[in-house]
Amino acid sequence: MIIYKSAEEIEQIRRSNRVVAQVLSELRDMIQPGVETLELNRYAEKRARELGAIPAFKGYRGYPASLCTSINEEIVHGIPSKRTLRAGDIISLDFGAVIDGFYGDAAVTFAVGDITPTARKLISVVEESFYKGLEKAVPGNRISDISAAVQTYVESFGFAVIRSFVGHGIGFSLHEEPQVPNFGEPGHGPKIKPGMVLAVEPMISIGDWDVEILTDNWTAVTKDRSLSAHYEHTIAVTAKGPEILSQRAEDEDVVRTKEFVHA
Repeated sequence: MIIYKSAEEIEQIRRSNRVVAQVLSELRDMIQPGVETLELNRYAEKRARELGAIPAFKGYRGYPASLCTSINEEIVHGIPSKRTLRAGDIISLDFGAVIDGFYGDAAVTFAVGDITPTARKLISVVEESFYKGLEKAVPGNRISDISAAVQTYVESFGFAVIRSFVGHGIGFSLHEEPQVPNFGEPGHGPKIKPGMVLAVEPMISIGDWDVEILTDNWTAVTKDRSLSAHYEHTIAVTAKGPEILSQRAEDEDVVRTKEFVHA
């Protein structure tokens, strides 16, 4: 069942998402060769609590950390450890927070030092594909209109869309209905209506879309071990169109429509 949110509830969800955005912004400044992913996790948990939130991932379905740190061929759910970042790596950071029972969730992929042109293009395409999907998150469209827009854009660059993981509704729980795949034909799925709050999160790879789960039972990697990137925002559907909730307050100056200016 899809749970539609009131304007007041969306503002509460925005509070949690602002914490997520702030933490990810601060983590960006820590990304450099030699940093342990466990250090990133410690900082994210500490900072979220300082900002009045509880990390949403820690303990969720048994996940052992507050932050997901997925490096290179790791798609999602990479567990922080003593592994250190190396120049040329790319790392996806996925973080969630909850305040007073309202959830936020976002992810971004960063370069570690100098990376290859192909890796840099992968990061750019996954972000841009999110915005292509966002253009379709308007009342009257269908959920798969978002999916098709993401897939079409990603595949136009010769990259692959990961199919084993999807976006989702969010708000009162971390994962709610509806699912939001990043692939498929347009015109299918639930009709998009004001009050929907969705985590839209393209995950793509340079190679194939097949996935393997490592022995930790969490870390998902590309089966061919090709580079993967991830980008996610929590959005609210309004009568005027989609609005990104997982931005810092100073970045919330635009309702994203077909004419965006990227913050």
